Amino acid sequence: MHAFAALFSALDRTTASGEKKQLVVRYLQAAAAPDAAWAVWLLSGEKPLSGKKRIANAAELRRWIAEYCAMPDWLVQLSYEQVGDLAECLHLLAPAPSIQNFVSEADGSDPLLAQTLSLSQWIEADFFTLTGSPEATRKALIFSAWRSLGGDARLVFNKLITGNLRVGVSRLTVQSALAELSGLPEAKIAQRLIAWQPSAERYLQLISPFDIPTDQSLPLPFFLASALEGEPAALGECAQWQLEWKWDGIRLQVLQRCGQCALYSRGEERLDEQFPELLEALKRLPDCVLDGELLAWPKHAAHPQSFTALQPRLQRKNPSAKTIAAIPVRFQAYDLLEYLGEDWRERPLSARRSMLEALHQQVSLAEAARQVSLAEAARQTSADWFSLSERITFQSWEHAAKVRDEARERGCEGLMIKRLASSYQIGRRRGDWWKWKLDPLTVDAVMIYAQAGHGQRSNLYSDYTFALWEDDRLVPIAKAYSGLTNQEIIELDKWIRAHTTDKFGPVRQVKGELVFELGFEAVNISKRHKSGIAVRFPRILRWRKDKLATEADTLSTLKAIAR
Repeated sequence: MHAFAALFSALDRTTASGEKKQLVVRYLQAAAAPDAAWAVWLLSGEKPLSGKKRIANAAELRRWIAEYCAMPDWLVQLSYEQVGDLAECLHLLAPAPSIQNFVSEADGSDPLLAQTLSLSQWIEADFFTLTGSPEATRKALIFSAWRSLGGDARLVFNKLITGNLRVGVSRLTVQSALAELSGLPEAKIAQRLIAWQPSAERYLQLISPFDIPTDQSLPLPFFLASALEGEPAALGECAQWQLEWKWDGIRLQVLQRCGQCALYSRGEERLDEQFPELLEALKRLPDCVLDGELLAWPKHAAHPQSFTALQPRLQRKNPSAKTIAAIPVRFQAYDLLEYLGEDWRERPLSARRSMLEALHQQVSLAEAARQVSLAEAARQTSADWFSLSERITFQSWEHAAKVRDEARERGCEGLMIKRLASSYQIGRRRGDWWKWKLDPLTVDAVMIYAQAGHGQRSNLYSDYTFALWEDDRLVPIAKAYSGLTNQEIIELDKWIRAHTTDKFGPVRQVKGELVFELGFEAVNISKRHKSGIAVRFPRILRWRKDKLATEADTLSTLKAIAR
């Protein structure tokens, strides 16, 4: 634990990505495989007890620290509200261990042993085995740790038990460190980290120079686009770029390898069971790995539906025939990553696209021949389940801007701009793939609820709920917390405290007097929300001090632009 705590402290003291990478490399070189496995898991942003019951919940920890410090509950709660992070609050409240602690105690615990336990021993031997144990057993372990672990080790321990270990290291930094350590390409490390679980055996496989059994069953790391800032003319000659529509669906990678097909979302989740009819159709592809978008697309419709239409399919596995018929889906491909067992990612986009078009033509012809032998009711074209993203012809960036203005009518979020010479890279690498989104839809809404933020904003009301008018009442339509300056948040916090009309736990209801302009990517009709609409990516654009609450927009205004 002390070695990992020292790494945590060193990472916290630097902002240089290169230095962080070398710190991780040096730790992994010296660490035993079980500790290295858990370090990779935690540094990659995963929860210490992901998928398992925690050793203690927040209420128990606040109660136990009050007992440990002989402190009233109200003072613990006040301290927590000021600090904002439970792990740091526990660390600050518990007195530092003294030399008297380093002897065996009357309760049978051994602080000397606690000091020498490694990271993997703490997690596997104590956290996992004690989850679900009686409160007295769990409390005894935590008290022993607080008495024996000092400095950074105790802080890291607290962060582990609260599940809130944020280190300030990106997943790409961890991948780069593992690549340097192992001598493997970063792409191979990134692929092996998909659906990875921490264990000594899996860690040794992760850095193995040889092919391992799971390599063929895993998707390839996704290449992510960056938001375009400014005008596209700054990108240079438009002939070097490709334009595509940016649809509102689910990023999907299709793996068809050696007769085995799998569907992976960008979040590394298998979607086979949610879309079995699409999986069955895609099995007819030759061996390949394709990148694209999963879209809700009714048969014979010119354009797909919004992401909201897909949500019922995501929420249930093995959907009924009725559900499949009500929400038909299609895979729209826009990149080819593997073909007939060969990796194409280092080839330019122009070459990958040409082969993708040839593949699509091949599949279309095969499907047309196949349909001849099927009954009329069972017939479908390949376009019903597999299509290509449209490559948009444009002569100038001014022309591209006019094309982009058509996106909302099509149900698109905007355009994708991709460099024709670009390879298929890992993660969000700026320069070759850009998202050129439409300007946001906007409404003027009234703030009706506020809640304290987290971290540095834990003592400020910085998370807000906004509403629109329906007749003479305000109906909540969105929550947002980004978009205001620090000075505006402080000013707003003072107003909220002075104008609170009711409290519901951590939430304050306030007088409906302040108006804010909100921006959204899209607005959709939704039966899952009381307002009848769902907004995508709401954020605050500005505080409208020039408007009265009575001048805010109505719910009918928002519904009129919803799809």
